Amino acid sequence: MSERGDRFDDRPVRRIRTYADAAYDPDAWPADIPAVRQLLHEGLELPAGVTMLVGENGAGKSTIVEAVAVAYGLPPEGGSNQGRHVTRPTESPLSEWIFLERAPWAAKWGFFLRAETMHGYYSYFEDVATASDPRFHEMSHGESFNTLLATRLNHPQFVAGLVCLDEPEAALSFQSTLAWLANLDVMAKRGTQVLCATHSPILAALPGAHLLELGEWGIRETAYEDLEIVQHYRSFLDAPGRYLRHLL
Repeated sequence: MSERGDRFDDRPVRRIRTYADAAYDPDAWPADIPAVRQLLHEGLELPAGVTMLVGENGAGKSTIVEAVAVAYGLPPEGGSNQGRHVTRPTESPLSEWIFLERAPWAAKWGFFLRAETMHGYYSYFEDVATASDPRFHEMSHGESFNTLLATRLNHPQFVAGLVCLDEPEAALSFQSTLAWLANLDVMAKRGTQVLCATHSPILAALPGAHLLELGEWGIRETAYEDLEIVQHYRSFLDAPGRYLRHLL
C-alpha cells in the first residue's frame, strides 16, 4: 500500500499475524484446528466493515474471535476495553501467539459480545453503572442483547472501533435478528469494524459482508449462496421430512 493509502487506512485492525517467536505445539489444541492452523501460517487480513466467520461447531470460529478480541485489549469474557471482569478463565492461548496490525491513528474503542458469558458482564456492569444505565439482568435474554446493541454497539458515541461478536443470534428471535442485520449495516457505514462468528444465515446475508467459511479445509472466502449453512437451511425448510425420517 502506498504511503498516502496507508495514511487513510483507518481500519482498527488491518491484519492478524503470528509472532515470529510464538511457541506453540502445532499438533495440540487450538493450533491443530485447521482454521487456526491456517491463520497461524498465513495470517488473515480484516477488511473494513463486517467479516462473518461461518462454520460447524468446533471449526474454530469462536476461538479466533476470542483471540482477536483479547489481542485487541478486550476482556475475554466480554465487554469493552474500558473495563474488565473475570469469573473463570477459559480462553485459549491463541491471543498470545498473534498480534494485530493497527494504524496508530485508528479508533481504539472496542467491544466483545460473547453470548455464553454475558451474564457475568451484566453483573459487572451493574456494579459500575449509573442510575440512567440499563439494567440488563431485569430483561429477557433477547431484550438484553437488543438493548446492548442500541446503547453500546450501535450508539452514535461509538462512531468507530472494533466490535467482536461471538454468536449473537443465540439470544435472538427472527425479528430481532433482522434488526441486528440492519444495525450491523449502520455500524459498518459509520466506520465500525466487525468480526462476527455466527451460525445464522440471516446475519450472513448482510450485503457487503466479507464471508469466510471455516471447516476441515481451514478458512475459505465464499459467496452467500455457497455457504453450507445456507444450503442446509434451505433444504430443511423445503422438506423437513427428508431429515426427520432419519432422525426420529
